[in-house]
Amino acid sequence: MKKYIILASVLFALSCGEKELDLLPLDRVTADTFYKTRGDFDGAIFASYSSIQDLWGISAETLGENGEYWKISVVISDDAEADTEVGDAVSQDIDKLLIRSSDVPYGAAYTQIYEGIYRANLVLENLEGENELSEEDKTIIGAEAKFLRGWFHFQALKMFGTPPLATEVKTDLNDLALPNATQEELYASILGDFADAAAGLPEEWDGSNTGRATSWAAKSYIGKVNVWKEDWPTAITALEDVVLRGPYMLMPEYSNNFSHLFENNAESIFEIQFGGPFSDDNIWVFDDTHSENFKASQGTTRSYHWGAANGAPGGKRGWFIPSEDLLNAYEAGDARLETTIYQEGEDYYVWSANSVVTEPYDPEWSSNGLSAKKYLGKENAVGANRSPNGAADFNNERWFRFAELKLLYAEALIQGGGDVGLAFDEIDDIRERAGLGPVNRSLDPMDALMQEKRVELALEPHRYFDIARWGIGAEIFGGAWDDKYKVLPFPLTEIDRSKGLLQQNPGY
Repeated sequence: MKKYIILASVLFALSCGEKELDLLPLDRVTADTFYKTRGDFDGAIFASYSSIQDLWGISAETLGENGEYWKISVVISDDAEADTEVGDAVSQDIDKLLIRSSDVPYGAAYTQIYEGIYRANLVLENLEGENELSEEDKTIIGAEAKFLRGWFHFQALKMFGTPPLATEVKTDLNDLALPNATQEELYASILGDFADAAAGLPEEWDGSNTGRATSWAAKSYIGKVNVWKEDWPTAITALEDVVLRGPYMLMPEYSNNFSHLFENNAESIFEIQFGGPFSDDNIWVFDDTHSENFKASQGTTRSYHWGAANGAPGGKRGWFIPSEDLLNAYEAGDARLETTIYQEGEDYYVWSANSVVTEPYDPEWSSNGLSAKKYLGKENAVGANRSPNGAADFNNERWFRFAELKLLYAEALIQGGGDVGLAFDEIDDIRERAGLGPVNRSLDPMDALMQEKRVELALEPHRYFDIARWGIGAEIFGGAWDDKYKVLPFPLTEIDRSKGLLQQNPGY
């Protein structure tokens, strides 16, 4: 594993070649000598996966990241706000829709996305060289690299609208910059990559490879990307295939999805794998960004260094807190609320003195009397799920759940002129698990869909991107909204590095 970590850190230099840079290879490992065995290629593909982990980075070594992705996906939405006592100045501004291209979150996300794409492209390029892989190995590894390249490009499209399309490794140091791509070019490339992934990946992996993308995950993304593209017939076909013939199911209890006891469960389509020094139970762990803190994936520090002055036992307050607007969005009797939000009168769970202890939740621990509870309930307070200093949780991030896919299917049916009754049935499946009755059929079906998706996926990093594509920003944010916020700004640093080849999004 250490060899792969070193390689991931210097792949760019190695790809340029010794002749151009006149450098000796680190530890005598070069691209020419490394990409030979299946183990080599597995290690290189894991490096691309690890860039996904780094979206949640906490680092003093690179850009000074502090959970930057949460700021531009959760804090920015109406579901959450920056805690006024714990959140940093940038979090406070993003919460108010004060968005600046010079701020760290945009550069941090952009950097990690294109690092992941670069690493996937290195794998694809070296598959064509001399190596020991069988044809089956080449098919699987190539499909996995394309899944990751498609995944990263899709995240870039959602954030930036017209980001660069990077499908090859550029080696000329004087020609590294890429221009904006059109959305048509991006969708074609992303869907092409996911189609190749669906054709080449296995339907499932053995237990030693848990967490790697599958053909069903690729098929699921084909459906999701086509929802963003608003190609409703294609989306319906793809999503229906997964709903009717895929391996996924809703977990019996909503809370199962966020418990470390149910990682990679039957509802999880794609899951961000995390682990720690005493629980390296997955194969993605590289610690690119920090020794352990970057694995605190759910946007709450759990860190003792915040200190007792911040109120909650052990200083476990998060960087963001649920909004009162989100609290009020839940219907009476919705079981999801208890899993999602801590509020007065509940037991607060914490690991202390080698055991789980509870204290009554004190609304003074939060600037609005609420705290995030998703991923932070009783089961996840245990010591086996955290670092010795309490700074990091090792629970996986459930990025794409079957519940979301069913709601995407319902949306495609509604928007594409399909069977609206079937769309309501899909929504009702989600509601039934939450202890709620069928949705009122007299409601506007899109209103019902948007409401259900909000409470089902609350505090997961999807809400803001839905608001943007649904065109409801002014309705949600009022006078603070500007249509330029449908996409985020390209980092000013990237504009400067490209010498203007990369064009800033309008209004920024």
